Amino acid sequence: MNVFAVPQKRDKGWYLSLMAPNTKGPKFAWLDPSRLYCNSQALSDCVKDLLKPFHSDSIDLVAGIDAMGFILGSAIATTLEKGFLAIRKAGHLCVETQTQEYTDYSGRNKLMEVRDDVLKPGLRVLIVDQWIETGGTMKAAIKLVEKQGASVVGVAAVAIENSEGGKWIKENYKHSHCIPKAIQSQIDRQYLEFFNSNFNS
Repeated sequence: MNVFAVPQKRDKGWYLSLMAPNTKGPKFAWLDPSRLYCNSQALSDCVKDLLKPFHSDSIDLVAGIDAMGFILGSAIATTLEKGFLAIRKAGHLCVETQTQEYTDYSGRNKLMEVRDDVLKPGLRVLIVDQWIETGGTMKAAIKLVEKQGASVVGVAAVAIENSEGGKWIKENYKHSHCIPKAIQSQIDRQYLEFFNSNFNS
C-alpha cells in the first residue's frame, strides 16, 4: 500500500482504507487509525468531514482527549483558527486541575484531568477524540467541560461505535464521524472487510 497516494475521486471516508488492523493482541484497540494522518490529503479531508455538521455553530475552543485526540483536535482547531485545550490522563498537568473518573474501552478504571483556568460559563467547546468505542472516555470529557460551566457544542471522532455509550452520545449531543452508513455495521462488529484485500495483497 502506498500510504501517500491520493485517489482521483475522493468519496467521504476514502482515507479509512489507510487504517490498519490490530496485530498485537486483545490488550490493544482493535484497529489503528493513525496511518491516515501520515497522508496530508487524508488528514485534511478527515478534518473537513468532521467539521461539516458544525458549519453553522459558534465554537470558541476545541478540546482533544489524551492522546490520539490531540492530533485531530489540533488539526481541527487550526482549521477553525481556534485555541486547543488538552484533556489529559491524570498526573500529567503541573497546574491546578479538575478531575473525572471513567472506565475506558478496555474496562480499566482511570482518571482524567483538565486545567481549571480555561473553561468557564458561556464558552462553547467542541470535543474531539480519535475513536469512540464504549463512550466512557468521551462521557468523562463531557463531564469535565460541563462541570466548569462551559457548554459542549458537539463531539467529533473518526468513528462512533453503536455501543451503549456510543448511542448515548449520539442521542444526547450533536456529533460527527467519518464512517459511511454502508460500513457502520462493520465498525460495530469491530472488523472491516477491506482489511482482507489490503493486508493479503
